[in-house]
Amino acid sequence: MAAENSSFLTEFILPGLTDQPGVQIPLFFLFLGFYMVTVVGNLGLITLIRLNSHLHTPMYFFLYNLSFIDFCYSSVITPKMLMSFVSKKNSISYAGCMTQLFFFLFFVVSESFILSAMAYDGYVAICNPLLYTVTMSPQVCLLLLLGVYGMGFAGAMAHTACMMGVTFCANNLVNHYMCDVLPLLECSCTSTYVNELAVFVVVGIDIGVPTVSIFISYVLILSSIFHIDSTEGRSKAFSTCSSHIIAVSLFFGSGAFMYLKPSSLLPMNQGKVSSLFYTTVVPMLNPLIYSLRNKDVKVALKKILNKNAFS
Repeated sequence: MAAENSSFLTEFILPGLTDQPGVQIPLFFLFLGFYMVTVVGNLGLITLIRLNSHLHTPMYFFLYNLSFIDFCYSSVITPKMLMSFVSKKNSISYAGCMTQLFFFLFFVVSESFILSAMAYDGYVAICNPLLYTVTMSPQVCLLLLLGVYGMGFAGAMAHTACMMGVTFCANNLVNHYMCDVLPLLECSCTSTYVNELAVFVVVGIDIGVPTVSIFISYVLILSSIFHIDSTEGRSKAFSTCSSHIIAVSLFFGSGAFMYLKPSSLLPMNQGKVSSLFYTTVVPMLNPLIYSLRNKDVKVALKKILNKNAFS
């Protein structure tokens, strides 16, 4: 029924970032490099956390899942984007487009809530250190993780179900490098007011709820930090939080800029640039941010490298 409602369309055309032939090949190698760094960085961090028993703590449990999410949703988007640079007609089937849309949204929404869970973990570690092992028990961490992926599934299902009810016109050109909600709605030949309202509400929840919880966590964290007497203690607490603050700012800033504005106020070409941040740049930077600014990760990496060198 959903496919029939889509007005006979069997495929969409994804023109990519630009139609200028002179920059296609340089952009291909640039984003191929980004993707290789993303894959190596995130899989490397996953492997490092898995192999080192000292990193088997709630903080690194969530970081492990953040790296897994970054790797997955970058892999959902980037290979198809790379195809647009080297192929004359970068097409994707209707079913493939809806599948890409679902998994992209699943992992993006999951990322917003995993960042929220990480903020809560930081709050407990700094504000209630004596109760940390009890509050962040394996059972609690697992429940939080189930909530993260549950919200990801709910958000992806809501958006994809709405999109499968849209009637598309004969024009199957999606002005983007991926199947995303707003570019697909531009291909509709009927009013998309209800769909855009649904996008605003669902994205408002998926961005608003984690943002509020992260904000509250950091207000309490900062309040606790300012009550620490030693300069070294305050410095260590700030250092612990700084990586997460950078990751949150990049992810939520670019996501809110893309989705929480009416489409009439945000040209799609400008939206493409904003999308690049949370689909390409953020997954690449997260493992670098959390490893280069994290003493435990650097120590664990040195141990493994020294062990391999000795062997």
